[in-house]
Amino acid sequence: MASFIHNNVPKVSVLNPCIFEYVYFARPDSTIDGVSVYAARVHMGEKLGKKIVKEWADEIDNIDVVIPIPETSTDIALQIARVLGKPYRQGFVKNRYVGRTFIMPGQAQRISSVRRKLNTIKAEFKDKNVLLVDDSIVRGTTSEQIVEMARSAGAKKIYFASAAPEIRYPNVYGIDMPSCDELIAYGRNVDEIAELIGVDKLIFQDLTALTESVQLENPAIQGFDCSVFTGEYITGDISPEYLNKIATQRNDSAKKKREKQASNLEIYNEQ
Repeated sequence: MASFIHNNVPKVSVLNPCIFEYVYFARPDSTIDGVSVYAARVHMGEKLGKKIVKEWADEIDNIDVVIPIPETSTDIALQIARVLGKPYRQGFVKNRYVGRTFIMPGQAQRISSVRRKLNTIKAEFKDKNVLLVDDSIVRGTTSEQIVEMARSAGAKKIYFASAAPEIRYPNVYGIDMPSCDELIAYGRNVDEIAELIGVDKLIFQDLTALTESVQLENPAIQGFDCSVFTGEYITGDISPEYLNKIATQRNDSAKKKREKQASNLEIYNEQ
């Protein structure tokens, strides 16, 4: 008697890497999914530089120097400077013992950490119109503090370029990113964001340009998870209820509560 064999054949999986890895988290000497992170960032700088030339045609002559906000944006800023034909300078010195500020609990701690994380080289800012380049703007805390530091160092006019588009939605696939309400770009346009962080002019990379920058290194990658920019989650199973749940877990008050509980536990264990 013949036996019946039944197999469930899974759907063919399709690679959709997180685009934020390439612009923000990964080391420049990394190769991810066949993509050199360094080369992808050079492409990002090239494309953002061309956008600046197109959209800021009346302002380019006023820019004296291009300065990266260390460290992820250095390769991007160098390429922007090349496209604009402007000097590239290191205006900030980074303290390598301070971690990512946007995931720290509490606004006061983030502000304090930014001040400890970076020091200015005043000669690069004094009486100059500077173009600051960063990989992204998340909460806006870091950007606002850096702009204040640049003005205190003597900058006359401050332009700001973000290598990533506006981050308006939380990540749900492993990055402890703030809830929507804590993201500076959520519900705001470019001019409103510029006013909040205190810059004279602000520009963001286009999402298409960002994905193309990575695909230039590996054309086989056809799609990415871009949910932090679009709110479209690649797995298709993220509900508003789930987003509300993680928002209550990730907001500042929840983080402070967990921090206090951990502190109390340490005190108890030491007794």
